[in-house]
Amino acid sequence: MHVSISASQAAIIALWVAIVEARALGYSTLMLRFTPLMTGLVVGIVMHNVPEAMVVTAAIQLIYMGLIAPGGTLPSEPAVAASIAVPVAVMAHLDPSAAIAIAVPVGLLGSYLYSFRFLLNTFVLRLTDKYAEELNDRGLTLTIIVLPILVSLVLFFPAIFIALYKGTPLIAALIKTVTAGKLFHVLTVIGGGLPALGIALTLTVIGKRKFVVFFLLAYFMAVILKSLNVNTVTYAVLGGIMAYLYVMFTSKEADSQQI
Repeated sequence: MHVSISASQAAIIALWVAIVEARALGYSTLMLRFTPLMTGLVVGIVMHNVPEAMVVTAAIQLIYMGLIAPGGTLPSEPAVAASIAVPVAVMAHLDPSAAIAIAVPVGLLGSYLYSFRFLLNTFVLRLTDKYAEELNDRGLTLTIIVLPILVSLVLFFPAIFIALYKGTPLIAALIKTVTAGKLFHVLTVIGGGLPALGIALTLTVIGKRKFVVFFLLAYFMAVILKSLNVNTVTYAVLGGIMAYLYVMFTSKEADSQQI
């Protein structure tokens, strides 16, 4: 069975990831780096299968909930993970749980590539120090903004393009041939357990015990209302209302104590 991705498709996805990892679009790009959702959407549009791509991406997002980046370095790169795992899942029609098991090692390799970007940027810093001493504003713009973006593009574009164009079809074809075997079962089991890690990280980030009740409330609401097919937007509206009420009542209590 032939499984492939065209050079133009691989190039578009690779260019998107390179722009995100370069933070070329400013602060908004930084947020895109911390989540696989927009990368999954781009992959779905490029591969003409947005619904399946977003189902897989939503599953991948679970393992990155609560992820933090001390010093700007993530333990795994969500955008890089989605750029490889989602095309594999779409081409091989994988269960989202199995796609998660593919995303984890790819994201880890992406973090190594991002750290290597920091190393390359240390050479640019020498020029930055020079232009700072000379009070050269154009030189500072070049070394602080332009050159780091170019370094990231040169680093990430070829790496992601080669991985997509040459590696992804091979992985998808291999998985298609072993879907009934033990390997596929192992991937599914591992992938099914990894979202619990993301949820645990979220609980850790929440930190305060008094907020855990909101997590439990949301969980049991999802279980109780499952038969009604309540969508995510409705849950978001309910969550927003509860958050507003919580802030309103707690602020009133604080004001009364001050009086």
